Amino acid sequence: METKQAARRYESDSIERIFVRRKGEAAANINVYHRNSNPYLAISEYRQRKSSNHVPKNPSVYVRREGEAANINFYHRNSKPYNAMSVDRPSKSFNHDAKNSSIPTLKAREQQDKFCKYWMSGHCGRGDECWYFHSWYCGDGFTMLAKLEGHKKAVCGIALPLGSKKLYSGSSDGTVRIWDGHSGKCAQLTNLDGEVASLVTEGPWVFIGMKSVIKAWNIQTEDDLSLKGPVGEVYSMVVGNDMLFAGAQNGVIFAWKASSEANPFQLVASMEAHSGAVLCLTIGEKKLYSGSADHTIRVWDMNTFQCIKTLNGHDDAVMSLIHCNGCLFSCSLDCSIKVWFARGGENWEVIYTHKEEKGVLSLCGMNDFEGKPVLFFSCNDNIVRLYDLPSFTERGRLFSKQEVRVIYRGPFPLFFTGDASGSLTVWKWSKKPEEVSLGST
Repeated sequence: METKQAARRYESDSIERIFVRRKGEAAANINVYHRNSNPYLAISEYRQRKSSNHVPKNPSVYVRREGEAANINFYHRNSKPYNAMSVDRPSKSFNHDAKNSSIPTLKAREQQDKFCKYWMSGHCGRGDECWYFHSWYCGDGFTMLAKLEGHKKAVCGIALPLGSKKLYSGSSDGTVRIWDGHSGKCAQLTNLDGEVASLVTEGPWVFIGMKSVIKAWNIQTEDDLSLKGPVGEVYSMVVGNDMLFAGAQNGVIFAWKASSEANPFQLVASMEAHSGAVLCLTIGEKKLYSGSADHTIRVWDMNTFQCIKTLNGHDDAVMSLIHCNGCLFSCSLDCSIKVWFARGGENWEVIYTHKEEKGVLSLCGMNDFEGKPVLFFSCNDNIVRLYDLPSFTERGRLFSKQEVRVIYRGPFPLFFTGDASGSLTVWKWSKKPEEVSLGST
């Protein structure tokens, strides 16, 4: 009975309460977008370790397994362009012009709701007659402002420090780029000694997760520190309760507490429970939540640094977490997004499951121009989907050259995405066009 009441309370919760940060909650607890120079390598290693003791040198991930079910999205109550998504493939012709195309007319109409990968690479020969989207997005209430090109490999972290006009991005190409907020040009390029796996900001500090170290930059004093402790890549970081938490490749979460000016960060805990790499972290209601390649979610007491609950429900790596309004959202490579609710303390249960056809990589929550809550999630098909909450009604899509690994909520009305090709896109919320009545002049 309590679970049903919780589900009803989730469905009917007011717009104003969802995704609104409560007093005392961590500054970085909404978006969990800072993963992945290559967390998928760690996922593959975990899978191999489960099946045998051998770890391949170059494990391949993101390959759809044979026999994997094609779970069809059952939210087909939306109007076009979301209710006519076709599973048919486009012509294999590089120019994919009319002569070489073999898609019938009826099928062409169905294909209108797919983006044109040839147009994205600048090689579509059909022009305005193409059956596919020649656009980086579909939907209303938002628009694309700019594409920032420069990174050679996947964008793994995006941060816009409070009060700064500079945008920071980290990539697995081993660089951090600082972008001018007015011109959109790269103002500074810093080459590091290794791949960047995650990047977050808090106050004047920018934290860069790398292999076995976290770089801490103070943009005001220009201090440059190195936080030692993690083993392997640092795939995820989050700040809360005056502490920096970092999830490492070996399954351990490290915690540093803000200290004196002479020693700004002191290592206070190493939290062990996961058997696979820690891929995502979020904070809510004075608790830390971690998702791992071992398919589990752990709930931690932030005062004692002890694991107080293990959530089992996903069948593959847990890639991203969001905590809001008493609910925990999780996504996984098992092609699902789950909504968890705790009744009677830490008795967490899944109150809703949303299925996709591809693995889900990243979650982000924010409000639109009208203050309505929207859930963003990227999938393994190079698309970011936007869903209204709490109805889970699809309202738009963002298209990309490769899979989007980072979704970052900036100061309203800005938000950002970074994909595996190294492209960083700047987006902006906008007012929906007003409907004009027939009697108006």
